[in-house]
Amino acid sequence: MPRLPSVLLAAALVATAASPNARADEPRFTPLFDGQSLAGWELVGGGGRGYVVEDGCIVAPKDGGGNLFTTRDYSDFILRFEFWTEPGGNNGVGIRAPREGDAAYLGMEVQILDDAAPQYANLQPGQYCGSVYMVSPVRRGALKPAGEWNAMEIAAIDRRVRVTLNGKVVNDCDLNAVRDPATLAQHPGLLREGGRIGFLGHQSLVKYRKIELAEVGVAATPRADNVAPEGFRALFDGQSLANWKGLVSPDKGPPARAAMSPAELAAAQAAADEKMRAHWHPTDGQLVFDGKGDSLCTAQDFADFELWVDWKIAEKGDSGIYLRGSPQVQIWDHPLGSGGLYNNQKPENKDKPLAVADRPVGQWNRFKILMVGERVTVYLNDVLVVHDTVLENWWERDVWKRGHQPIYPTGQIELQNHGNTLWFKNVFVRELPRKAAANAGASGS
Repeated sequence: MPRLPSVLLAAALVATAASPNARADEPRFTPLFDGQSLAGWELVGGGGRGYVVEDGCIVAPKDGGGNLFTTRDYSDFILRFEFWTEPGGNNGVGIRAPREGDAAYLGMEVQILDDAAPQYANLQPGQYCGSVYMVSPVRRGALKPAGEWNAMEIAAIDRRVRVTLNGKVVNDCDLNAVRDPATLAQHPGLLREGGRIGFLGHQSLVKYRKIELAEVGVAATPRADNVAPEGFRALFDGQSLANWKGLVSPDKGPPARAAMSPAELAAAQAAADEKMRAHWHPTDGQLVFDGKGDSLCTAQDFADFELWVDWKIAEKGDSGIYLRGSPQVQIWDHPLGSGGLYNNQKPENKDKPLAVADRPVGQWNRFKILMVGERVTVYLNDVLVVHDTVLENWWERDVWKRGHQPIYPTGQIELQNHGNTLWFKNVFVRELPRKAAANAGASGS
């Protein structure tokens, strides 16, 4: 059946979940909390008493805190619970968060707060209860006073996070609409597909009960290969080399291509395309390189974008992704791991990945690459391996070192080769307009 846009899917799921005549294909909620113990949860970075169970509630006491995470990851889901805060209470619900690090930035946090407390009178809009913290402000007015129980539902489906508070939708955040460079740089967790759910304590008394979750969307029904998620378009259709071209001037790069006359470039491109067709082949929904010939290039140039690429290599395999025609996000069979900006040289522009996240050789890996301006963020298999790092201009390094030539403002994306067999699929791109208002994903303050 056709795939519903995520906003419609979320609405349908929540509406049907409340129906007394539930069908077999409706979301099935299961408890995340048994009312008696913290089984299925783990405390990370806790202090004092951490979290405790009292009267059928998970309690963040004033003399405790830390992050209480589920022991497994969740990607697309609907989470329901009730919460209670003391006057001035402050907590949060981490979603798609890593186990370590600041969940509000390396994942996402839906704020839990006693908005009416005097000390919170002058917060920023994205800090009030129901906000996706500092990303998407809440539409205020649905929160009950401190000391009363509130019901919240968080639906995280694809790139949309919808928050319902006491029966009112107070936040409907399209993460694809968040395009402000500063927000994207500060919140790399917006790119994550999944992660832990958790309660994020701030040494104030907050209670949770009736916690249940239904896995939906891609978590329940995986997306078919080469079918673009909402907001993206497929660069590889699984069947042809449409959207691709051969590489002209592989050794001298963009400067050499820019120096060619239109006639010279057309002739060189025709020869490169012929060579491409001899060595790059769509096979069983995969883009396969036979180990000969040159790298593969997008027919279109791109400026700021988010790119998804699934890739696989053989033993001792070596490849990479060129951004705007420039090297490179590294792919290789090496103990250092893939994902680093291999050709960077300045100490402040790290060339090695932050973590080793490669799957074993012969298995599929996924890059999520965000390029905004001259800065790059990379996730490999949902692990942050590059964060907001300048991609140096390798082709004109001597000029770049003098500060006069940053990375090119636009250019082609390239699938690089080093003479070995390569496999690619699920190549999706989302272009980011360069002029966008801050916090464009907000549902309203």
